[in-house]
Formats: sequence, structure tokens, C-alpha cells
Amino acid sequence: MDTIDCFTCKHFYITWEKSFPYGCKALGFKCKGMPSVEVFKASSKECLLHEQKAEGPKRDK
Repeated sequence: MDTIDCFTCKHFYITWEKSFPYGCKALGFKCKGMPSVEVFKASSKECLLHEQKAEGPKRDK
């Protein structure tokens, strides 16, 4: 199983809740693990709402 990387999705966010640190704005839930893994566990299908984040400006180091 090669799950989707939530960190590259524009709907993914980090919460302030210790018990549910990750969330998905598109699906409207928070969870302990990566949302894409939770979606796969519940439906046996990859997340269909994953959208690649837009590239931000390049930073000079």
C-alpha cells in the first residue's frame, strides 16, 4: 500500500489538540494519524480529495 502524503495536500492541517493532532479540511475530521491512512482504513480506497499544494515562493538561505 502506497498511501497519499497528506503533507503535500492543501486540505491537510495540524491542530492544537494533543489527542487529534492532524486534520483534513476537505473531509472535515481530525485524527491521531495521517488522514489519508484513516480514509484507507475506513474505505479501502485512496483519498479522492487530495489536491497538491500550490508552490510557495522560494526562500533565499
